Amino acid sequence: MAHKIRFSAQLIVPITVGACLLALFAYVQPTAAITAIPNPTPEAGSYGLEATKTQPPPTEGATITSPSNGAGFSTSPITVSGICPAGLLVQVYNNGVMVGSTMCANLSFSMQVSLFTGSNAINAIVYDDLGQAGPTSNTNTVTYNNTKFSAFGALITLTSTYGRLSAPAGAELSWPLQLSGGTGPYAFSIDWGDGSSVDLKSQSLAGLVTIEHVYKNAGIYQTNIRATDVNGVTAFLQVVAVANGVATSSTSSSNGATTPTTSVTKVVWIPAVIAVILLFPAYWLGRRSEVVSIRNKLLKDRDSYEEKEQE
Repeated sequence: MAHKIRFSAQLIVPITVGACLLALFAYVQPTAAITAIPNPTPEAGSYGLEATKTQPPPTEGATITSPSNGAGFSTSPITVSGICPAGLLVQVYNNGVMVGSTMCANLSFSMQVSLFTGSNAINAIVYDDLGQAGPTSNTNTVTYNNTKFSAFGALITLTSTYGRLSAPAGAELSWPLQLSGGTGPYAFSIDWGDGSSVDLKSQSLAGLVTIEHVYKNAGIYQTNIRATDVNGVTAFLQVVAVANGVATSSTSSSNGATTPTTSVTKVVWIPAVIAVILLFPAYWLGRRSEVVSIRNKLLKDRDSYEEKEQE
């Protein structure tokens, strides 16, 4: 009888440890299999649903702090900066023409803007994700005295109707620009803000110019466009490009623009809780097993001693 009790007590510890490991495996295994939600391609004959998000337009506008009203310049482009509501698109206008855009970051914005010869009335308008405009900022009027290239006629003007355009990641994004002034042929340099090589493009005459690019990863990118004519006169335009889709990695551009990162958090606290709960009964059973083993050993020694006495 004593041997049977000792054998059962010795099995308590490995059985308990095995149960703990089995519980940990059962809970850890499903968490390791967590995957992103699939985005299947629509099949033929299927129907799609489109929802419209509604929200009030922005009630707070941007404020231009630089350049100051009445300032004069002899070079172009200049830096326009100020404060703005976070997360909104800021489009800067010069004499009513859109001359640059950027996303408001850290409650401020800054961009380079080309000037027209003479008077330039500069203001800014913020837009939300739905393209709804907020209040117009203060208007600062500055003057530009062009002396270096006066012999070649008017400066180059590079503008666009769009301060922000989007396309799905992996698809071509096409952006129309309007080029005027200067003398052809013109050379274009486009930095798309995603770390790819700068695009170079040429055009013989002023007018409509279309630039294209394919973003590999979803995100928001600051795009810088520079046009130079045969005389070296330069125009500059800064805009915001959006690549739609699920972001798979974080990408930093040369001007600090980043794409959002999608990550999956695996639940690992459940196995830890189970291990802590099982720790106490395992400790008690271990101590109990030790006491039973000692008792069995004493009983065996007593039986041996009594057998010797009887002999």
